[in-house]
Amino acid sequence: MFIGLGTILNLLAIIVGSTIGIAVGNRLSKNSQRSITDVLGLITLLGAVGALIPLWSSGFIYALPQGAPLLVILLTLLLGGLIGNALSIETRLDSFGERLRQKFRASEESPFVEGFVTASLLFLIGPLAILGSISDGMSQGIDQLLLKSSLDFFAAMAFASTLGWGVAASIIPLGIYQGGWTLIGWVAGNVLEQYQIDAMTICGGLMLIGIGLRLLDIKKIAVGNLLPALFLAPIVATIAHAI
Repeated sequence: MFIGLGTILNLLAIIVGSTIGIAVGNRLSKNSQRSITDVLGLITLLGAVGALIPLWSSGFIYALPQGAPLLVILLTLLLGGLIGNALSIETRLDSFGERLRQKFRASEESPFVEGFVTASLLFLIGPLAILGSISDGMSQGIDQLLLKSSLDFFAAMAFASTLGWGVAASIIPLGIYQGGWTLIGWVAGNVLEQYQIDAMTICGGLMLIGIGLRLLDIKKIAVGNLLPALFLAPIVATIAHAI
């Protein structure tokens, strides 16, 4: 077993799941595809609820000053949003997805870009992507990434049935993201404390809510612009912890 195997299996699971989803999706009516997307939106919101649980955990609360946990998350998302807006991350993701759409020769009416952006955010957000990659980098096994691969396989199959090849194209940012965390795990070992991971997980949970709202056509939140919050969360939490 070699370092990075977990991420490779994860990427393969998404490709296979997307291929199956597209093959099945072509046989579904528009109403059926819309129903599937609605279900995915609801499931995404359900996953967000689980990701928000650490906000009320004793470990996270006691690691920070009294009354600080919610403020840490608020400050992290505000700073992350400001940085993301300044860098136009959401726009860059859309542009990158558009270039990929042209490369894959998908029609302008196809949901390629939406599939790419939505799937990229969904597969990147969450503790398993980080914890699993770090564990892989530290040669402590790929159990977490195997679990994530199983979840991503079914998610890719469901998303691709309505959003097409853009879902499969999400392996590009995912490979870079998880590859980076694997490298961190290899170089620095266990770099995060539990309360820092909790802060990242909570921010990720709020982003998942944004994705769920987009899938349900309730509100199109620029979740991509909030991505810097995932990297800021451990830093803000550490500063609050030291106070």
